[in-house]
Amino acid sequence: MDIRKRIRIGDLLIEQKLISETQLQNALAEQKKTRRKLGKTLIDLGYIQEEQLLTLLSTQLGISYVNLKTYPVDKDILKKLPEIHARRFRAIALKQENNQIVVGMADPTDIYAYDEIIKALNQPILVVAISESDLLHHLDTAYRKTEEIDSLAEVLHDEIAESDFDLQSLTQSTSTADAPVIKLLQAIFEDAVGIRASDIHIEPDSNVLRIRQRIDGVLHEQIVEETRIASALTSRLKLMAGLNISEKRLPQDGRFNIKVNNKAIDVRLSTMPMVHGESVVMRLLDHSQGLLDFNKLGVPQDILQPLRRLIRKPHGLVLVTGPTGSGKTTTLYAALSEINTPESKIITAEDPVEYQLPRVNQVQIHEKIGLTFPNVLRTALRQDPDIILIGEMRDQETVEIGLRAAMTGHLVLSTLHTNDAISTVNRLVDMGAEPFLIAASLQAVLAQRLIRRLCPDCKTPTQAEEHDLLVLAHLLGTQQTWPTFYQHNGCNQCNNTGYNGRIGIYELLIMTPELADCLQHGNSSEFNALAKKQANFISLTENAINLAKQGVTTLDEVIRIAGDIAVMPAEQTLPQHDIVV
Repeated sequence: MDIRKRIRIGDLLIEQKLISETQLQNALAEQKKTRRKLGKTLIDLGYIQEEQLLTLLSTQLGISYVNLKTYPVDKDILKKLPEIHARRFRAIALKQENNQIVVGMADPTDIYAYDEIIKALNQPILVVAISESDLLHHLDTAYRKTEEIDSLAEVLHDEIAESDFDLQSLTQSTSTADAPVIKLLQAIFEDAVGIRASDIHIEPDSNVLRIRQRIDGVLHEQIVEETRIASALTSRLKLMAGLNISEKRLPQDGRFNIKVNNKAIDVRLSTMPMVHGESVVMRLLDHSQGLLDFNKLGVPQDILQPLRRLIRKPHGLVLVTGPTGSGKTTTLYAALSEINTPESKIITAEDPVEYQLPRVNQVQIHEKIGLTFPNVLRTALRQDPDIILIGEMRDQETVEIGLRAAMTGHLVLSTLHTNDAISTVNRLVDMGAEPFLIAASLQAVLAQRLIRRLCPDCKTPTQAEEHDLLVLAHLLGTQQTWPTFYQHNGCNQCNNTGYNGRIGIYELLIMTPELADCLQHGNSSEFNALAKKQANFISLTENAINLAKQGVTTLDEVIRIAGDIAVMPAEQTLPQHDIVV
C-alpha cells in the first residue's frame, strides 16, 4: 500500500459513475468559493455520501475503512497525537499494531498531513480511512481534560503554601492570565462543555477534592488529591460571579458569562458552607444553541396540538410540573417563543432569569430587597399584561394571585413541583388555594420528565427479564406480550455510557366541566378516575414504555422514572369547602 500515490477524486468518481460531469463542474466552482476540499464539497452538495467516498478511496489506496463509532480506541495511544494535530489534520491515533501506530484519517490522500503525523508520532503509521463527521463528534470526548486538570491541580497546590497563601493576590490578579488557577478553571469548563455536562460540582472532602459533572442527568466523578486548591478555585469563581470572597459562612448565589470553545455559556453559581470548606455547584446554560421550540423538544403530536391551542387562549392557568431538572423552564420558554408577538404584552417573574427573551418584560426576583413573587405579580397586573409567566408557584399568596389573574382575563404560565399531572390539583389545595378558584382558572397541567436516550450507534436488542416484565405488568395493571427491547452498551460516540442525550416524556391533563365539578365537591377518587379516562390521556409511565418499545430508551430508564411517580391513594379526599358559585 502506498498512501503517497496521487488520486484525482473527481475523475475517479466519474469513472465509477458515482457523480456526473456536470456535478463535478458544479463542485469545482463551489470549491473555488469556499476553498474546501473537493471531497467535502461533493458531500456538502449532496452529490455523494461520505461513506461511499471513503469506501472508494480505501479500495483505490489499498487501505481499510473502519467505523470509528465502534472501533476499539487505545486511550494511551490516542494521547500520543496532540489534540492540535488531530483537529488540524482530521486524524486520530487508534492503536499500536506491531511497530506501527494505526491512524484514522478523514482524508487519506492528504500527503502533507500524512508526513506531519509521522513527525508528531515519531513512529511509522498505518493509515485507515474514517468518517470526518464521526471523528469531529469523537474528538471532544477523546481529548478529555481530566489529565490536564490533575496536572494543573498539582501545579496550583505547589504554588499555594499554607504559610504564605495570599488570597488577595491570587483572586484579584486578573492580569496574570497564565495563573494555574485560571488554567485549571479553563480546563474544567472546556472538559464540561466538551462532554455536554449540564452542571459542575466542586466538593471539598477531608482528604480529596471531588469534581463531578452531570451528564444526561447522571453525575460522573473525578478525584483530585490536592485539597488546598479548593479555596483558590472557590475564591476565583466568587470573584467572577461578583460575590463576597471573604464571606465563607453563608450561602451565596451569582452568575457570570464565559466563552468556551466558541460557545457562549451562562453560568449560574451557588456556594454552600460545608464541614471541609465551601461546596460550589454551577449550572451551565449554552446560549449558542438558542431557545428550543416544541418540535426540537420532541413533544408528541397528540400532546403538542392541544397544548398549542391552550397557550393561545386569552385567559386561564397552564401549569408545567415535574421535579427539579426535568426541563420545566425550557418548556415554558418554548411556549413563550410561540406566543411572543408584537400584539401581546408579556411579563415574567423569574428566579433566576435563565434566558433573556426579546420583547418580553422579565423581572429577576430579589427577596432580600422585597422583590418577591407576590410583590412583582401585583405590580405586573397594573402593567396591562396579556400573558404572565411565574417562574415557580412556591407559596399560597403566589398561587392565589396567579389563579385570580387567570380568572380575570390573563393567560398565566407557571411551574409546580409535583410527581404527575393528576396530583397537581391536590397540591394546589394543600398550598391553600380554594377549589372554586382552581376549577374556574386552571386550564391544563403538563407533567414531564427527562429520560436518557439510547446511543443509536451501539444499542442492541435484548429480551426483558422476568422480574422487569412483572414490574411492567404492575405499572400498567395488565399483562401482555412485549416486543424486543434494547439495551445500552457503550461506544466511542457516547463516551462508553450507552446513552447520548435525553428526551422528554409528557402527560397532559386538560380540565373539563366534569373534572371541575368533582374538584368543587372534594371528590378525589372520582376526579382521579375521570382524569385517567379522559380521551387521549396517556400517563408518563405509558409514554416512557412506548419510547422503550421504539428503541429510544431502555427498560431500566422506564422503571427508574416510574419509581419516581407517586399515585395519590384513591381513598384520599380533597378538603371540603363551603362554596358559593
